[in-house]
Amino acid sequence: MLYSEKVMDHFSSPRNVGEIADADGIGEVGNAKCGDIMKMYIKVENNIITDVKFKTFGCGSAIATSSIATEMIKGKPIEEALTLTNRAVVEALDGLPAHKIHCSVLAEEAVKAAVKDYYDRNGIAYDPKDFPCGCAECHLDH
Repeated sequence: MLYSEKVMDHFSSPRNVGEIADADGIGEVGNAKCGDIMKMYIKVENNIITDVKFKTFGCGSAIATSSIATEMIKGKPIEEALTLTNRAVVEALDGLPAHKIHCSVLAEEAVKAAVKDYYDRNGIAYDPKDFPCGCAECHLDH
């Protein structure tokens, strides 16, 4: 079996798809090699992510990882969203094929980019090491 039931479920019935017009933070990341683009929108009240939506242009794994990532951070404190790892995303989906792991990395980076945007908009200090570089070519902090 190439994909788990959870991957197929989140691909065929993704959760939290769409945009938030008055989002408090928006993160957009992409991978130039595979062409996947993820855009994540968060709404924050009293430091809690009260709503999260995503728009993903990409393969089924990219859509599934975006969908599960939104479910994993919704209702959580914003600092907790920063602890979301691509490994946790893969585990929540009961695994991904090795050549699709990069999709889970994009999901992690999209969440972090949205949090960073929220921090920037609100003048909240943060450690730059907590965030990916944002370049489309790699997933390295540099």
